[in-house]
Amino acid sequence: MNTNPTTRFSSRVKDYILYRPGYPSEIIDFLKNKYRLTPQSVIADIGSGTGKSAEMFLHNGNKVYAVEPNEDMRLAAENLFHGNVDFISINAKSEETGLPEKSMDFIVAGQAFHWFDLIETKKEFQRILKPGGKVVLIWNEREPHQTGFMGEYDAFLYKYSTDYKDIDHRNINETKIATFFSPGIFDEEKFDNQQVFDFEGLKGRYDSASYAIPASDFIYKEAIEALVGLFEKYEEDGKVVMKYVTKVFCGDFGG
Repeated sequence: MNTNPTTRFSSRVKDYILYRPGYPSEIIDFLKNKYRLTPQSVIADIGSGTGKSAEMFLHNGNKVYAVEPNEDMRLAAENLFHGNVDFISINAKSEETGLPEKSMDFIVAGQAFHWFDLIETKKEFQRILKPGGKVVLIWNEREPHQTGFMGEYDAFLYKYSTDYKDIDHRNINETKIATFFSPGIFDEEKFDNQQVFDFEGLKGRYDSASYAIPASDFIYKEAIEALVGLFEKYEEDGKVVMKYVTKVFCGDFGG
């Protein structure tokens, strides 16, 4: 099991690009209406990965500094946004971004917060954020205790994963969020999100997860057979629907 967050996605980049969910466009409207996001706002996207969070800000006309330590994911984003002068790729970590002091209007972390060293990352965010700037934490989360396909898929992950129970986003509670923003304040907003998969897509979604059993493992065949059974049980017209709640936490550090 690869416990290094900087490298553990390296073998999964292709599936990550194809099968990971993006983010609802309503997030941009929310930030515009409540936090005065404009096309002139400068964005630091920390743990930017393959560019799923950067994409919606680029579409809004923002300049995005994409900070990503994983080479394979960073190169994938550079290839995706090749020629876009508003996309600036940076090889760095959340606790030492290399960005200028007091230079960012918004700091965004999409699907990456649970990988950060929170104490050192907070210090760095405080250093690079402009006075009055905002921090935006975003991730897609499957609701707990569901029935039907979503409930059984969650049970499948607990059985066929390396460390799903340890890195599940649902482990990030409000106390941890409040501690990160303290002494500032933050708001939480939720948006519905979903993906529709045939079996190839469902398998790709599983394979894209850092906690998925690797194909080289002897138990991988058993895992895929179980996934086939799950798909066949719940598919309608050859498709299943994976539902998420996209959580957005936006706030500042006070002072």
